[in-house]
Amino acid sequence: MSLSEDFLHSEDLHPIDIVETLAEHHDWDFDRITEDQIAMAVEGQWRTYSITLAWSHQDETLRLICTFEMEPPQERMAEIYEILNRCNDMVWSGAFTYWAEQRLMVWRYGLVLAGGQGAGPEQIDRLIGQAVTAAERFYPAFQLVAWGDHTPEAALQVAMAEAYGRA
Repeated sequence: MSLSEDFLHSEDLHPIDIVETLAEHHDWDFDRITEDQIAMAVEGQWRTYSITLAWSHQDETLRLICTFEMEPPQERMAEIYEILNRCNDMVWSGAFTYWAEQRLMVWRYGLVLAGGQGAGPEQIDRLIGQAVTAAERFYPAFQLVAWGDHTPEAALQVAMAEAYGRA
């Protein structure tokens, strides 16, 4: 059964209700913070990622933020920002940034659903999956730049290329 079949008889589903059902389906730890916001922990290969999705009625956008702690040495920050720019050139949806005050690496994406559009469960599941995939793909490169004294160019050689098709 596809994810959307669970939602066939429901109209005007709130996007965060869909996220909550997906979190239950995947057995992720989550906390419904408000009617319009949910936070969850998603286990990856490298670490557990904190993911927050929030619905904004005002601008009709479902915002996703995926974070993980990272405390690079101050003297490596220029290289961290350079690798972030290079990583962002390699992805099609979302973008990385670094929140220095919180010491967090962040993947951000906003799904605009203007004009009363809705997002389906497969679309939201893919959105979350792409956030974790991007974090997993570039995590080793961030580590090499921060603590391995690698240049951003050299560190990106370990970033796994995106796979297409099926095995």
